[in-house]
Amino acid sequence: MAIEIERKFLVKHDMWRPDAAAGKRFRQGYLSTEAAHVVRVRAVGDQGFLTIKGATVGIERLEFEYPIPVADADVMLDRLCPAPLIEKVRHRVAFDGRVWEVDVFEGENAGLVLAEVELPAANAVVKLPPWVGLEVSDDPRYFNSNLARLPYTRWPDAH
Repeated sequence: MAIEIERKFLVKHDMWRPDAAAGKRFRQGYLSTEAAHVVRVRAVGDQGFLTIKGATVGIERLEFEYPIPVADADVMLDRLCPAPLIEKVRHRVAFDGRVWEVDVFEGENAGLVLAEVELPAANAVVKLPPWVGLEVSDDPRYFNSNLARLPYTRWPDAH
């Protein structure tokens, strides 16, 4: 059984600078966004993935991810997933012995930059990089599945 344990933070835009390596472009959509489970389709370069996630409890949830042909992922994204899709560029940044994933959103979620760090345990101590701001781990608005339903650019208080 796979358990995802992660914390999520807003990135301070004036302090964020991506590393020299280019990030990876992600395109993802949702086949289901029920409270008890989410089914996601993702295309990253020449790879496709189908992911099932359980309900979030604290900062933990079940997660099962399976590779699928990218051609299948593209068809599912274009024909089965409701718009808008999540479009983002992910940068991996090492800090204090951990790898942070910094997502720079595009499209309907343009202007949003989030940093996530996966942890071995919910009570793991994390030293925060100077470029992270407010923690939003407990704010469901920032779940990608919810950003697909109500994008950041449509939030009345986002800007």
